[in-house]
Amino acid sequence: MSSSSEDLVNSLFSLYDKWGTQNYIGEKVSQLQHAQQVARLAEDAGSSEDIVLAGFLHDIGHIIGLEEGLKNMEQDGVTLGTAEHEEVGENYLRKLGFPEKVTQFVKAHVQAKRYLVFKNPEYYNTLSDASKGTLICQGGPMSVSEAEVFENLESFQDILNMRSWDEKAKNPNIQIISNEKYRQIAIRTINE
Repeated sequence: MSSSSEDLVNSLFSLYDKWGTQNYIGEKVSQLQHAQQVARLAEDAGSSEDIVLAGFLHDIGHIIGLEEGLKNMEQDGVTLGTAEHEEVGENYLRKLGFPEKVTQFVKAHVQAKRYLVFKNPEYYNTLSDASKGTLICQGGPMSVSEAEVFENLESFQDILNMRSWDEKAKNPNIQIISNEKYRQIAIRTINE
């Protein structure tokens, strides 16, 4: 790995060192607990390293928002994390040199929530209060035309899986582990 690639990956993971203990948008877990739990669920499902890494990084936009003081989403006076965090995160990771096979999940995990609420209105009732609040800020359920485009994405099923893991990854009793495994996956991925 080149020293510049190593520096980029180290700068990314230093953000988790700095902001990872912050609350994850009104849930009972930290930013880092949530990231690691999504990655573990992806790994437990037998997903590729790209998807495991995408699971870990899917909410990096919230951490970038903390680092840069970006505008937050708010619903009923409650702060719900960085506005458009999916785009913030996708753009940040692209600038670092991560491939689309990782960055697409960062953007699409919000689209998946909007899609699932459109496709099955009962899905809304399975969301946590924080996810219900962010859904409003993120545009609510998809339109028919948005859903048709979304269903044609190459990674459609993997993105829906990511959404499921995202909702499940909120267990405050699961302790944080070392990020080294995810850092090593990031190193391999950025250098492909």
